[in-house]
Amino acid sequence: MSASVPITIVIADDHAVVRQGLRLLLEAEDDLAVVGETSDIGQTCSVLREHTPAVVLLDLHMGPDLSLSALFELRSASPDTAVVILTMEDDPAFVAPAWSAGAAGYVLKEASRGDLVRAIRTVAKGGRYLDPAIGGWALTSAEEPALTDRELEVLRLVALGHTNSEIATRMYISPRTVETHRANLQSKLGISGRPGLVRYALEHGVIHR
Repeated sequence: MSASVPITIVIADDHAVVRQGLRLLLEAEDDLAVVGETSDIGQTCSVLREHTPAVVLLDLHMGPDLSLSALFELRSASPDTAVVILTMEDDPAFVAPAWSAGAAGYVLKEASRGDLVRAIRTVAKGGRYLDPAIGGWALTSAEEPALTDRELEVLRLVALGHTNSEIATRMYISPRTVETHRANLQSKLGISGRPGLVRYALEHGVIHR
């Protein structure tokens, strides 16, 4: 894409400092143009409808909930806009649901400018980009229907009655990561809610692992 037809970008992050830094970084590239900044999902939908950018950089945790839950809404607001998840979460458990929800890119906030720009250019051309720091493991997880060791451990602890906070403490991960593992479990197993997970764990001997 030539400099005369720049890739238009909206930055969606609830931290103003992050948005400002990203704008400075991206606008240093001749073929990139930031056309909007947003701090919540509702505002992001409005700006996407107004500008129909080529790419939206979306913070995975914008507000109290996972932004992935709003991806359908965002893509409905601007179907031609490619979504690049920009996050601190390097746990591969987040990647498969990001793809399933319609994201085209997944980049860590600690990535170099070169990697971020490469991701934007790749998805703007219709491709998919996964941060190389987690690429191999994440793609393997996305393709395998079997539960990962972490998912099995979360399932076991859920079945034993532990809360998300207790599971997070036991596994040395964040409560949000526990939530993601639980969402992955429900998606993979076709189960809705805690009772179903407990029943599955009992029927498959997970509690006795």
